[in-house]
Amino acid sequence: MNPDHIVLAVAADQPGPKISRHIFGQFAEHLGKCVYEGIWIGEDSPIPNVRGIRSDVVAALRAIKVPNLRWPGGCFADAYHWRNGIGPRAHRPLMRNDTWGLIETNAFGTHEFLDLCAQVGCEPVICGNLGSGTVQEMRDWVEYLNAPVGTVLANERAANGHPAPYGVRFWGVGNESWGCGGVMRPEYYADEFRRYSNFLGNYEKTRLYRVATGPAVDNYAWTEVIMRECTNPPYNGAVMDGLSLHYYMNGLTPPGKVARSMPTTDFGADDWNRVMAHGWFLDELLTKHSAIMDRHDPDHRIGLVVDEWGAWYLNDSGRPANEYFQQQTIRDAVLAALTLNLFIAHAERVSMANVAQVINVLHSMILTYGEKMVCTPSWHVFGMYAPHQDAARLPVTSNAPLLHHEDGSYPRVSATASRAADGAITVTLAHTDPAQPVTIELTLTGLPSEASAKEGKILVAPKLTAINTPDAPNQVAAKPWTDFSFDGTTLIATLPPGCVAAATFR
Repeated sequence: MNPDHIVLAVAADQPGPKISRHIFGQFAEHLGKCVYEGIWIGEDSPIPNVRGIRSDVVAALRAIKVPNLRWPGGCFADAYHWRNGIGPRAHRPLMRNDTWGLIETNAFGTHEFLDLCAQVGCEPVICGNLGSGTVQEMRDWVEYLNAPVGTVLANERAANGHPAPYGVRFWGVGNESWGCGGVMRPEYYADEFRRYSNFLGNYEKTRLYRVATGPAVDNYAWTEVIMRECTNPPYNGAVMDGLSLHYYMNGLTPPGKVARSMPTTDFGADDWNRVMAHGWFLDELLTKHSAIMDRHDPDHRIGLVVDEWGAWYLNDSGRPANEYFQQQTIRDAVLAALTLNLFIAHAERVSMANVAQVINVLHSMILTYGEKMVCTPSWHVFGMYAPHQDAARLPVTSNAPLLHHEDGSYPRVSATASRAADGAITVTLAHTDPAQPVTIELTLTGLPSEASAKEGKILVAPKLTAINTPDAPNQVAAKPWTDFSFDGTTLIATLPPGCVAAATFR
């Protein structure tokens, strides 16, 4: 086989499982400058805002059709007490965010978060405090948000400016309870989850989707215990709807591999290949955790929720260590595409995912610099992948060879295809080789006889370490892709090294 000529085929007339739009979700934690300066600037800021929330950020998130946003953590969730963030801001208490070594003003609380979600047009995902909170506290939060006016808590919500119930349905019951959320054993957490979840009420037409803390990377024993104890407990068989999984590429290193602190932008070929290998290891994690879930839940009622994922590098040397600020290159865009392809490949089980994090922290969509804002290369990838949201996955076959690194192997080209409700077929391609171009021959069967390639986009960089800055915001940006031939059945194109491409056929 010629490794520089890859043949792919898409069966456009064989729709498979629905690709949940929620796998394209985002995550916002009270960490670094994600919330304060990234999202919340206050009504008095000279930066354009709506009720204190940056308008440019909202517009950027709307543009990529963000489906959901997870908040307030992360590790911070198990130190957060929601009552500190409601009512007049002048009366909200200052506290120390010991999780990340910050002062928390509580200016951005429950109502502000839900206002942000409404402005973006996405669903809220709230991670509740199981670590330092109480069952009553989390139960009250659900009632405060979802109960109709008439109860004490619902009346308090109305007095705080929102008479109508918010109808928040996605709830995480603790976060990383094996670590920062309580250093718990799975058997202990399973009992706590069942207790907490049992007291989280459904109000009116809002049935809660309760997500249990899942494993750290390859802790398959944790998955086994939680699935065994929480899938179908006596008296309340539907206590769990989702099981979380967290995996950071190079942050939570694949088992048996040496953790290496890698720079964000000053990298060579070996660091590029290591990140791709770490990213593709997620396929093994999804496969093995799903197999355990399948034994306990053969009907796939419970979703696998990858609610923290992304690249984790050395902090920017010019920023405080607890900000976790990192720039992005085309490497992170290709990694994002690889990861989204894996979620789609496992769409039978993966129901939601949240990249960490949405702004200014780790693998973010947006970076803010005072009044200026920059969209990262990964923001462009999420935009290119938006047509897959709620579309039907299509089978893709490929003879793409594996590239090999000491930390693992990964495909030279990874591809995903889907068919939307209007019949449009979208194919997305991630080319992982940073050095050599590759020719692809993509055949689509089952297309209408009059089909044509209506539009295409490609994300490339002038060099692998190029970044977007306020002075050069579009160095790594998606551009129209027309450099291909299409005869109604087969698309032939040459992909440059290290790129992401998308084409839509109608």
